[in-house]
Parts: sequence; C-alpha cells; structure tokens
Amino acid sequence: MPADWHRHEVSELISEGKLIVGDGYRAKISELARDGLPFARAGNINDGFQFLSGDCFPAEELPRVGNKVSQPGDVVFTSKGTVGRFAFVRPETPRFVYSPQLCFWRSCDKELIHSRFLYYWMFGREFFVQFKGVAGQTDMAEYVSLTDQRRMHITLPSPAEQRAIARILGTLDDKIELNRRMSETLEAMTRALFKSWFVSFDPVRAKAEGRDPGLPKPLANLFPDSFEDSELGRIPKGWEVKPLDEIAHFQNGLALQKYRPRVGEARLPVVKIAQLRSGQADSGEWATAKLKPECVIDDGDIVFSWSGSLLVRIWCGGRAALNQHLFKVTSEDYPRWFYLDAILFHLPEFQRIAAGKATTMGHIQRHHLTSALCVVPGDDLLVAASPLFSGLVDRTVANDVQCRTLVSLRDALLPKLISGELRIEDAGRFLSGVE
Repeated sequence: MPADWHRHEVSELISEGKLIVGDGYRAKISELARDGLPFARAGNINDGFQFLSGDCFPAEELPRVGNKVSQPGDVVFTSKGTVGRFAFVRPETPRFVYSPQLCFWRSCDKELIHSRFLYYWMFGREFFVQFKGVAGQTDMAEYVSLTDQRRMHITLPSPAEQRAIARILGTLDDKIELNRRMSETLEAMTRALFKSWFVSFDPVRAKAEGRDPGLPKPLANLFPDSFEDSELGRIPKGWEVKPLDEIAHFQNGLALQKYRPRVGEARLPVVKIAQLRSGQADSGEWATAKLKPECVIDDGDIVFSWSGSLLVRIWCGGRAALNQHLFKVTSEDYPRWFYLDAILFHLPEFQRIAAGKATTMGHIQRHHLTSALCVVPGDDLLVAASPLFSGLVDRTVANDVQCRTLVSLRDALLPKLISGELRIEDAGRFLSGVE
C-alpha cells in the first residue's frame, strides 16, 4: 500500500460513529406480507438488486426494524447462503428491509469513508483475504458473522483519492448499467412489435376493419386486409403456418470434455448453461479450437438452452465452444430477428413442458420444435420489416459487446486502484471515450 494510505480497524470506526456494520432483521413469517418494502435475501443480490417477486415487510411496521432498512450509499454483502456477493444501494434503488442473509456497511462520515469507494474496496484483495479467512471456519455452509466483520481492517487513501477512484470505477459501472437498461428497452420494443405484427396481427385487423394501421403506406400495403382459416385458426390471408424447426436449424453442442486442447494448441472457452445465463464465458473450462464451425459461437449468435434452465439469448460473450444441452440457432431462409422472436414466443410453453418432465433436468425434445407452429408472413414483408427489427437487434448486440469490454476494463483497473498499485493520474486515460 502507498505510504499515504492509512489502515483503520473497523471496530474503531464503529465505536467512533464513522461506520455502521449491521445485519438483517429476523422477521417472523407472520410479519411478512405481499405488499410493502421488499424483504431482501441473498437471492435478490445479483449484480445489483432484483425484486421481481418475494416477501415484503409492511411499511407501517418499519419502526420495529430500526436501521435495518436500506439507505442510498449502503454497501450490501451476502453473509449467509451464497456468501460474497455485493451490491451498492443507488439513490434510485427501491427501499428494502435487510434479511439475516445480508449485512450492510454504511458510512456515517463521508469525508473519511466514501460510500462507493467502500463498495469497490470489497472487491479488492484486502477484504477478500479477511473474508476468506473466516468464511470457512465452520463445518456448515460458509458464513461470515458480524463479529468477524467488525474485527476486520480497511486501508483508506485520502478522501480526494477515494472520490477519484470511485469516479473512475463508477463511470465504467454507470455506463455498463446504462447499456444494460438500453438493451432491455430495445429487447422489449422488439418483442412488443413482433407480437403486434406477427402474433396479434394488429395491422391486418386494422385494415380488415377499415382503420388506418398507423404505418407508412409502403409498409402497410404489404399487410393483407383479410383473414383465412388455418390449423392455428384465423391467420392473415396468404401467410403460412410452419414448424419452428423448418424456420431455423437447431445445432446441438458437443460433449466438450472429449475435446480438450493439447498443450500449446489454440483453444476456446466452454459455454454451458450457466455461462449462457451470465453472458460470460467464464467456466474455466477449455476446448480445442479445432471444432466444426457449427459448434462455435460468437457475438450475435442465437443460443437456446433446451435442458435444465430453458432460456434464449443473443450471445455477446465472444468466440466460444458450445457445450451439449445448448442449441446454436441459425437459418438460411429467415432473418435472425424473426426466428429469435419466434423461439421466444414459444419459450413459455417449452418451459412448461420441461417442468413437467419427471427427471432431475427437465428438457424438451426435437419433436417439440416440430410441434411449435409459427405464422410466417410473405417474403416481401419480411424484407421490408428487416431494417427496423434488425436495427433494434444490432443495437442490442453492440451495447452488450461494449459492456463486455467495459467489464474487462473495470475488472483490470479495480484491484490496481484499490491497492494503490495504479495511481489516479495514470488511470484517468483509460476513461477516454467512456463518459
């Protein structure tokens, strides 16, 4: 550590009123409800906060919780269950009540401890060594007690340098978060438009009822103005019904343990279901690069996990080898946006089928792809719609690829900045073009 950085005992910072290290509220089941503030558990902490469902704590009962309600600037740490995940409470983060699975570190003296610097410090070596030293001391699942945390120490640079470090890393994180939100918005727009045009047939219904479909005339003219019967019921006149496996080709991955690279041989990271979910090729496993191209994925490819956790993703984690239980989806006849949205439309039914399997890993089979029927418009409409849909998908891919670059930059800078190995004046140049 640099000579001008100073070590502090956490217990002393607490006794001086400069830092709070607290845990969650031990709520009885009878105290929880459907409405109120989210009751945050370890499962809600995953690269930020996710409160899509779960228990809540009634707002009128908050006085009994005390300080165990989130505040902007809190640094959250999973201390039970899945230990060692972190999150930073932003001003826009919904208020929540901490459960006993979580601990929080709260700066009470922003001139001594910058909250966001404290968050990044937890990703550094000083905290990691102390955390690992106590997490495995019992025979049970990993657990880091409040007592253990309060016995730790923290090395702090000057307030100005803390702010500068937090600004550099925070700028990268803010851009990553902005890109992710933009991608979510773009994906939602694509799904909504696809459903309107090719599932609900809104433009066709409007024309059939003599209403303006609200589209540019050249595009509106490509939609029929009437319906006809089909095996799926009434569909736009002249459109076809096709199975999903006629629209796209579903290439299964390989049992890549049979394709390990030899010493010195070019290699690719292995992507399994967990990596598809996270978007990062970080399994730690490698395969030879001498695989057939059909089992190699790269940025922009559509990947569909058909076993275990069924999900569909546009892969943006770089060139990688595709493991078994994953499909690489391609088509020579239809644009990427069309078969992507067609799979997403059928995904809930596929998930229902997999959930009903009496096996440890629910899955679908190829005949389910054949049974999944899609309404396919004429080629002229697909061509005309492609600039709009492809533009939305391409922007999503570009955002996510940039996120990967920014994450790599942040992860390279963080340990060097937090340890003082890289000083602020040397780190600033890395932010060129990010802000």
